[in-house]
Amino acid sequence: MFEQTGHAMIIGVTGAPGAGKSTIVDHFASVLRAQGKTVGIIAVDPSSAYSHGALLGDRIRMQRHHDDPGVFIRSMATRGKLGGVAQATLDIALLLDAAGRSVVIIETVGVGQDEIEIARLADITVVVLVPGMGDDVQAIKAGIMEVADVFAINKSDLPGADRLEQEIRAMQSIADEVGRANAAPVRRVVATEGQGIDELLSVISSLFQRQGRQSRRAEVWEFRLREMLREDLLAAIPQDTLHTHSLLVAEKKEDPYSAVNALKEALWPAK
Repeated sequence: MFEQTGHAMIIGVTGAPGAGKSTIVDHFASVLRAQGKTVGIIAVDPSSAYSHGALLGDRIRMQRHHDDPGVFIRSMATRGKLGGVAQATLDIALLLDAAGRSVVIIETVGVGQDEIEIARLADITVVVLVPGMGDDVQAIKAGIMEVADVFAINKSDLPGADRLEQEIRAMQSIADEVGRANAAPVRRVVATEGQGIDELLSVISSLFQRQGRQSRRAEVWEFRLREMLREDLLAAIPQDTLHTHSLLVAEKKEDPYSAVNALKEALWPAK
């Protein structure tokens, strides 16, 4: 199956809770279907830290696509995974790619400043911002601002949209000459009305066609292979061994560095 992947455009949509990500994704699907393209949507919702459950509500938000065979919507819970996406998100994206979907859209949970894993999974990352949501300086220093391929200012009919765009432009002007030349485009949308969605998608498609797909996807797979290796190594450590060293560290009978060395010794015994 893996050899059949690599054809779909993977779009990541991220931003703060309430920024309108789901509404934008919903309109993306409508525009893409009107263009004759098939769409796969992966909507990631947060898991409760207490019950470990999740309300997978994006299917409710996108009900108008429920009977369209050209749109497949899969809700996923993070299950405690940081970074705004679930552990199996890339696997589902690859499956949809292999199934022949033209475009795969990954909508993250409402992420914070450093939860930027979506940039390591998607071909194009769209950061959705809205005017009036907190301190501008806080937004500018956020790590999430650095991974945007495109900025979408949603609810741009509200006061403060001009100032928000100016702040983004000011942030981009600080970059070096190469950085300024490659600055992420900024587009305004009013997602509830569908305004600006066509232009936003056009910008995304242009960037996708321009960028070096192989180099970007090589970065994705370097990250993913590291993750897979880390998961397999952790799974290979007996749980009781890990628990024993955790207790020793907690009781100050062993320092964490010695504990890690002991766990490595459990994986690769000295000859």
